[in-house]
Amino acid sequence: MRRRLLVAILLLVAGTLVLAGVGGYALIRRASANTAEQQLYAQARALAEYPHPRVVFLDLGAVKYIGQYDALAVVGLDAGGGFAGRLPGSLRGRDLDPSALLADRSVAGHVGGTAFVLIPLELTTAQKGRFTPPVPYQDTAVLVATRTFTLLAGGLGYFLLVGLACLAVAGAVAYWLARRFSRPLVRAAEVTGRIAGGDLDARMARGPRDMGEFATLAAAINAMGDRLAQAREQQRQFLLSVSHDLRTPLTSIRGYAEALSEGATDDVAGAVEIIGAEARRLDRLVQDLLDLAQLDARRFGLQAGRVDAADLAARAVERLRPEAAAASLELVLARPEPGPIWVVCDPDRLDQVLSNLVENACRFARARIALGARREGGRVLLWVDDDGPGIPAEDIAHVFVRHFTSDRSGARRAGTGLGLAIVAELAAAMGGGARAQSPLGAEGGTRMEVWLPAADGATAPV
Repeated sequence: MRRRLLVAILLLVAGTLVLAGVGGYALIRRASANTAEQQLYAQARALAEYPHPRVVFLDLGAVKYIGQYDALAVVGLDAGGGFAGRLPGSLRGRDLDPSALLADRSVAGHVGGTAFVLIPLELTTAQKGRFTPPVPYQDTAVLVATRTFTLLAGGLGYFLLVGLACLAVAGAVAYWLARRFSRPLVRAAEVTGRIAGGDLDARMARGPRDMGEFATLAAAINAMGDRLAQAREQQRQFLLSVSHDLRTPLTSIRGYAEALSEGATDDVAGAVEIIGAEARRLDRLVQDLLDLAQLDARRFGLQAGRVDAADLAARAVERLRPEAAAASLELVLARPEPGPIWVVCDPDRLDQVLSNLVENACRFARARIALGARREGGRVLLWVDDDGPGIPAEDIAHVFVRHFTSDRSGARRAGTGLGLAIVAELAAAMGGGARAQSPLGAEGGTRMEVWLPAADGATAPV
């Protein structure tokens, strides 16, 4: 890239210099031609000196030499516009204006690098015969003077010298710019290559002289590395948690199954019940993983409709109360509002959301869990409160992130970091959202809240 950028800048400068040189050369050449024409006309006019032209009495050869003319002669011009004899120098009849000469007007111009002036003379027949060759008596006598003009002394050399100097300066500047532009990009390519190769600790250093765009690029690459490192750590924690959650019920199922097959237990019904409970626990974990996979693939079906959130919350409390009681916790319906609270949602998915929130609360609550619902403007809020130790401030923003597991003290068992992530995904899919509030008081406490659009109102912003 550095070489291409250097070549591109040099070509741009060289092209600009060529265009400027060609334009300057054309202007100088035009100015030189005009100056030569004016000088030649003034001198030829002085020679003609109407009405008694001095040119008749002069030695034209000597005058040509002294005046440094290329050609100086008197020729005849007939009534048809043809010149008698050969015109001096490189002049051709097509380059002149015979009609102007016949009308007693002077003609001046230049052809190539030669300036010319033609001035009609009023001569008698005898005077016309004094020239060699003589001018035909019936023709109009015309004084013809030519002179070669050149550009200003050293003009081309000056342009060439200036052009080479500008090109040298442009090359130095281009080289500096190419290094300045390419160096951060080379560093960026190196760092991203290391990150792609698995080195998630690679970071791009930012220099004090880096341009704003390169500093932004470095910050973006470093942020990407931080997020990838965080994602890898979360994935590692997730795999550890899932492995633990899979191994524990599988170990229990295998142990009780071997006990039953060997007749080592007399409580067959209890063993079967434990095996069933652990199997359901495995099924729930697998279902969570499947739900997230379907959400990612956007194949997650929703049957949205008008649902009474108050009734759904009350039924969720009754259904989940035994699970809470098994953990020595009290699950209650918080301050139910009179009448239905209509919300737009999929009732099965909202029931799954509430189940995940209550299950999460069961891991941290000390004694009591409350589930509530109320209408607030154009949305419906559903929340689950627990009286646990609360969530550390640094974890609040991450509780709904996949694979995130909190180190909150007092947890009855480690989670997989999927339940709350599913809550957030489902709430968003139904047109709402989720958030966490903690602490709720001096002793801690946490509220997990989900909002959904009311059946007859718009979704309100958070």
